[in-house]
This record gives sequence, C-alpha cells and structure tokens, in this order.
Amino acid sequence: MLRSIANFDWITILIFFVLVGFGWGNIYSASLSDAATGYLDLGQPYGKQLLFIILSVFLIIIMLSIEAKFYEKFSGVIYIIALLSLIGLFVFGKTISGATSWYSFGSFSLQPSEFAKAATALALAKYISDIETNVKNIKHQLKAFVIIALPALIIIPQPDPGSALVYAAFFFPLYREGLSGVYLAVGISGITLFVTTLLIGPLMVSICTATLLILIFLFNRKRKPKLSHYLGLLIIAVGLAYSVSYIFNNVFEQRHRDRFNIVLGKEVDSKGIGYNTNQSEIAIGSGSWFGRGWTEGTQTKGNFVPEQHTDYIFSTVGEEWGFLGSTLVVVLFVALLLRIIYLAERQKRQFNRIYGYSVAGILFVHFLVNIGMVTGIFPTVGIPLPFFSYGGSGLWGFTILLFIFIKLDSERLTFWS
Repeated sequence: MLRSIANFDWITILIFFVLVGFGWGNIYSASLSDAATGYLDLGQPYGKQLLFIILSVFLIIIMLSIEAKFYEKFSGVIYIIALLSLIGLFVFGKTISGATSWYSFGSFSLQPSEFAKAATALALAKYISDIETNVKNIKHQLKAFVIIALPALIIIPQPDPGSALVYAAFFFPLYREGLSGVYLAVGISGITLFVTTLLIGPLMVSICTATLLILIFLFNRKRKPKLSHYLGLLIIAVGLAYSVSYIFNNVFEQRHRDRFNIVLGKEVDSKGIGYNTNQSEIAIGSGSWFGRGWTEGTQTKGNFVPEQHTDYIFSTVGEEWGFLGSTLVVVLFVALLLRIIYLAERQKRQFNRIYGYSVAGILFVHFLVNIGMVTGIFPTVGIPLPFFSYGGSGLWGFTILLFIFIKLDSERLTFWS
C-alpha cells in the first residue's frame, strides 16, 4: 500500500488541491452574504461547494483504491452507462437555466454530462489501444468519431451546446496517435471561414479564398500541382461561405446569434445579452495589478455579474487578485496541462497515454473557452472553469477524470491482460 502511495504523482495532486482551494476562496467571496452563518452553511453556494470538496476527497480515495486494470477492462460498460444516463434526461431530467441537463435529488442536482467526458475518454482509449486498431485507417477513424460523437449528439438537444463543444478535445489524443493533421487544418479553416463570412460577407470571402488559392498554385507550380484539386477546394469554400447565412439564421438560436454579433462587434448590447460579459470585463479591469483584496471587490459585492460563482468565477479572480492573481491561475493551469502531457508521454501502455491526452485536451478546452468567454474573446457558451466554478457535478467529474489518470500512471510499469 505504501509503495502504491509513493507512486502517485504528488506534483499533479498538489496543483489540483491548490486550484480547488483557490477556487473555493473565490466562490466564497462571490457568494458571501449577510445571511451567512459559517463556512459550511449549506444554504450558501460556498457552503455547498465546501461539502462537495470534502466528498471529493472520499471520491479520490475510491478512485485510487481501484486497480488500474479495472478502468480499461470495464471502459465499454462505463461508456454505455454514461450514454444511458444522458438519454434518461429526456424522460427524468430537470430543466435548469433552460437546459434539461440535470437529475434532481431533493435540494441537490447531478449533471451526467460532466461524468460522460471521463467515460468517453476511457472508451476511446480502449478502442484505439486495441491491437488491430489503426487511427490512420479511415474505417477505424469513423468508429473513433462515432464514440466521440454519440454523447455530444445526445447533449446538444438538451440544449447544452457548451458541454457538447468540449468533445472536440478528443482530437488531441487522436492527433497524438497518428490522425492526419488534415482534419485539424480543415477544422481550423472551417471555423475561420465561418467567422470571416459573418464579418465581411460571402462575396468577399470567396474573392479572398480564390486569390489565396491562385497564389498557392503559382508558388507550387514547379511541383506540377493538379488544378482540379484547387478548383475543388474553391468550390467547397465558396459553397460553405454562402451557406453560413442559412446556418447562422436557421440553426443557431437567437441568443447564440446575439452573442456572436456582440463578440464580432456587430452589435453593442451592454444591458441585454452582453450584460454578463460587459460586467465581467469591468470587474477584471478594475482589479488592476494587485486587485482590490479578497472579499473586497465592488463588482463582486454588488452582484453586478450574474452567477459569478459559476461560469464567471474568473472575473472574481481578476477583480480581487488583480493581474498577478489572474496570471497565477493561468500559470497553475498551464503547469497542470504540461504535467499531464509529461505523464502521458512516459506511459508504457498506449491505453494510459491516450487517456492522459484526453484528460489534457478536455481541461485545455474548458480552460481556454471559459477564460475567453469571461474576457469577451469568445461568445458565452456556459462552460465552467475546471476546479474553480461552483458545482458538485463539475468538481466531481473533473476529479474523476484526473484521478483515474493518476491511478493509471501509478501503475504504468505494471502490465496486465
């Protein structure tokens, strides 16, 4: 037992507890009220979060006590249970903030999508690590994409597009295992084309795309490029550009269109749909270099940022801890991500490595989108900041996700059948 404890990566565990502790301190500040009776006041968000943290310690003990081979052996069963829990929401789910994403148990609610990410990571790692699986094979790629897409497709109509967006993170482990960079290039190009079309219109995008392809063709003429390939790319790009308007106006909901327009500068709505982001930017900006001090933020104390203890918790960090405190949070997250990648690369088993990259990818997408959302770089999509935002489901989901990998890493030199 002592040998097993010594094998745990205590650097990762330490970063985890620092983030959780700092997160709770900011939740306390953001939700503190005159009616508070103590740190464990279950009538207040910070009291509930402290209870969630205490229960997380027991959850960690359970995760680390289970043999590592269990997670690989029963990954398929865990994945199926996760899918069923998501499907069950359409019958038994509770609607909160417009999304039927929760199971209600008295005064507590549970969001299964937070746990489905770990289940999907296990299933994907199991499939790719099978002897006959090769991610360079189109057939195997499609099966991997199905594993990733199924939970996302169930989550989207709840509706919870933010949680579904996170599943794009699974392209990180696929890319690490040999998936062609063409997929990544296509994805980035598609997003760029979509946003650019919203800004300057399909005609200008078509002209710019045609000009770029002509220049590339002329630059590579010594290699005798096929003109048909470039014409095909141009036709696809133009077709996508002229379909953006239809997608934007008929697929997106009005609130999503408003958020995109605000971020792109096409609309100014500091009192309506853009209120949260505007107040968040004010709070972060008012923190200056050193912040106003813990529990001293005027924006935070005045409740100017709605639901500040959840998705917008980083605005509390910016206001009360300033640029230096915000930088510290970013450094801690970057350190955690780099540590996970380092651990993933030292694994002897492919299953462990794929799962590790999945963990890093999920945490990275959450971190990037949440910080971008709070600072007004990205539209508001409702993605929590890992280990910081209020919520038992989120905290437990991220805890399970991370500590399964810590357990796998602790037995990285052990081979099982």
